Amino acid sequence: MTRLHTQHQRLYLTLAHDATERSLADAQGRVRALVLGLGGPADWSVLGAVWRGVQADLDLPAPGIAVSGESALQLWFSLAEPVAPALGEAFLSGLQQRYLADVKAARVQRLAGTLAPDRLPPVQTGPERWSAFVASDLAAVFAEDPALDFQPGADAQAELLSRLASVSPAAFESALVLLQPVEAGTVPTAPEAATPQPEHPGSHPGVDGAEPHEDPRRFLQAVMNDRGVPMALRIEAAKALLPPVHGA
Repeated sequence: MTRLHTQHQRLYLTLAHDATERSLADAQGRVRALVLGLGGPADWSVLGAVWRGVQADLDLPAPGIAVSGESALQLWFSLAEPVAPALGEAFLSGLQQRYLADVKAARVQRLAGTLAPDRLPPVQTGPERWSAFVASDLAAVFAEDPALDFQPGADAQAELLSRLASVSPAAFESALVLLQPVEAGTVPTAPEAATPQPEHPGSHPGVDGAEPHEDPRRFLQAVMNDRGVPMALRIEAAKALLPPVHGA
């Protein structure tokens, strides 16, 4: 295994079905790589605010910075432990709402659970066009054309990745909670906030019309996917749906 492959494995890849298969998703579909991209144009002054914000506001390690080889600058977040794609999407959506709320949605790229291993930079995307990880002080250079016109050196790419750290499970959960007010989208008006919500055994207000759920698994899935439910509860629902880890 080359040094670059070692860094890819350390930061973004999982073991999918056996000890040799390399993948961006494990056997349960959980992922360690979350990507937030910006194109049309790939303005680093805008995406750079996200890169700085996650470190200063959310106390997360710096994500990797990449040119997509096509139309976007990207932030690659590495998770120490894989999460369900729904949680990854909630995280990226929260970042978009917090830092890119004034940017047209069509310019924003969110990738959680939809990446193939052959899209992990560096990759040739066309004639004399490559995706690659880049240093923060060079990111602004690629605003007009987020691609390299030559194959980046594997050792240089590995060196950039060696400086990155993964987000711990505790830090990821904390970030989700901090992003919750923005990610939830709307704040109820005073009358709605003051109106008592009916409770039913096995149900939660705001999930499937607050009808009782006889199937616990369906209930947990409904809680996890309902953006009106507080993020902390959605996280706990997702955890409950994860298969047990044997040998832990």
